[in-house]
Amino acid sequence: MKVKVLIIFFIMAWIALLVRVYDLSVQSNEHYEMLSQNNSIKAELSAPVRGEILDRNLEPIAINELGFKISLAPHLTKGDDEHLLKQEIAYLLSMIPSLDAKKIAKAYKLEDSYYNHNFIDVVEFIPHETMIPLYALMNLRETIKISPSPKRLYPYGKIASHLIGYVAKANQREVENNSLLQLLGHVGKTGIEKYYNTYLQGEAGERRIKVNAHNAEIEELGRSATKENRNLVLNIDMRLEKYIAESFKGNVGAIVVMDTKGAIYAAGSYPEYDLNAFVEGVSSDQWNYLINSVDAPFTNKIINGLYPPGSTIKTGMGLLYISSGVMNENFSVNCTGSFRLGNRSFRCWNQHGHGDVTIHKAITQSCDDYFYKGSLNLGIEKMSSGLMRMGLGVKTSIDLPNEFVGTIPSRLWKLKKFKQPWYRGETLNTAIGQGDVLTTPIQIAQYTALMATGKLPTPHIAYKVGSSIVAPQPKDVLTALEKRNLPIIQSAMRSVCNDTGGTAKAFISSRFPIAGKTGTAQTTGIGQNVKNRLNEKSMEYLKRSHAWFTTYGPADNPQFIVTVLIEHGGHGGEAAGTMISGIYNKLLELGYVKLGQPEKIIPVSEQSSSAVN
Repeated sequence: MKVKVLIIFFIMAWIALLVRVYDLSVQSNEHYEMLSQNNSIKAELSAPVRGEILDRNLEPIAINELGFKISLAPHLTKGDDEHLLKQEIAYLLSMIPSLDAKKIAKAYKLEDSYYNHNFIDVVEFIPHETMIPLYALMNLRETIKISPSPKRLYPYGKIASHLIGYVAKANQREVENNSLLQLLGHVGKTGIEKYYNTYLQGEAGERRIKVNAHNAEIEELGRSATKENRNLVLNIDMRLEKYIAESFKGNVGAIVVMDTKGAIYAAGSYPEYDLNAFVEGVSSDQWNYLINSVDAPFTNKIINGLYPPGSTIKTGMGLLYISSGVMNENFSVNCTGSFRLGNRSFRCWNQHGHGDVTIHKAITQSCDDYFYKGSLNLGIEKMSSGLMRMGLGVKTSIDLPNEFVGTIPSRLWKLKKFKQPWYRGETLNTAIGQGDVLTTPIQIAQYTALMATGKLPTPHIAYKVGSSIVAPQPKDVLTALEKRNLPIIQSAMRSVCNDTGGTAKAFISSRFPIAGKTGTAQTTGIGQNVKNRLNEKSMEYLKRSHAWFTTYGPADNPQFIVTVLIEHGGHGGEAAGTMISGIYNKLLELGYVKLGQPEKIIPVSEQSSSAVN
């Protein structure tokens, strides 16, 4: 019996060995053949040249500076013996004394290992004019490899920095999400550079070669070309960008200059910062200033600045009121300067009141009382859904990364966020763009385009991506009744800038009539016992109201939107009227505004010292 068991054991053992031999020699043949091929056939990837970014006049605003990178052969260190590495570093310093020996050694040791057979990058960029006289001599050295390595350059420095964005060294997470970055090393971090990074970076070329056991090339098997130099043309005009940057000097905030179809001709978030500083890495002092400054220069206020819209919201609110079926254009209130609700007084900016007010006067003179009382008729739910339909509290879909949404409050929003009920007083605050209402400058610009044309455009910075023209179609978001009533709002917006009593009349000097709405967004609450408001200029800077002025022009043939937000600027018309007038005059000078019949020039009126919204 024992003999039978022993024989069966040996038979089973031999069967197992035969199965394993079969698996190794036959079944795994394809796997090991592939490993063998990988050892003998090598793919060398060639980095594509990043596409340039051009303005609408094909003026370069993000280009590639010609240069080279230096790589050293692997295995120049063995244990503690760094003699060969030190020898190569000494040679590099003898050729280019400005190099940093410690940085070279650190970069080399970080990548060197027994398993790495590739050259190691130790100097990322040497300018073209520096390397060319040395290239032939250095390239003869077997331990040194010199390769083309362009560096991003922004000729305009800080102008339009928040739109353009910058390229910098990719981090580990970015490399994991984009394998091409292992080859390129740099990636778009913000702005257009980030949003269109996949297009701009191109696609790598590949060269397949056969190598021997010592990694020496034997034969080239084939190659594919890189897909590169994918230039991107924008709608912006750098002449206009420089003009608005100069106009805004000394202020903090944002400007948007956009045509009525959504093409952005210029925009700025201020203060700006120099893009070139980020290409090779900013110093800790620079970084600390950018992220800690009270003026938030690193924040793109165009899409990430959240502000109460103040009275700019009254155009859309007014359109909702007169198109609601509950109220119409004849709805009127008697403004006495304040409105009592419960135990609280809701004041109009004009403490003496506006008297009898209908929609036209309510917008022209920015009467708060009209909107307080109208909001109680309409209700917060219809207000909230209507404003969101008009583009507030939702993303505009502008071609910039990380756009903020903002807030248009409602009962459900408050219940979810604070687990509290809604109060009627909050409805009144919402009606004048205060309370929990928060918007971005780009939303207000888009919303103003809706008031100008009846269509909601998608703001876009890019004009042409490859052979494709970027031209998203404006959305039809207004009801039939709202469309019929829109001319009433447009007439009032024209009066804001042109008629006696208009909140911006005294500050406009454009060469053709424009229409708009001013806004003063409070940042500090005013106590119920305060009867006389302080003049904005006498208040501490950070307690002053934000100044809004959003416009379209020409008033009778809308072509452009100009929206300005000045942080703690006080009253909208006074703070931004001259600036906006200059921008429209510049648009006319550059040939962008087309006038039909010659229009009457609006004279410059004496500036009013009265406080207006």
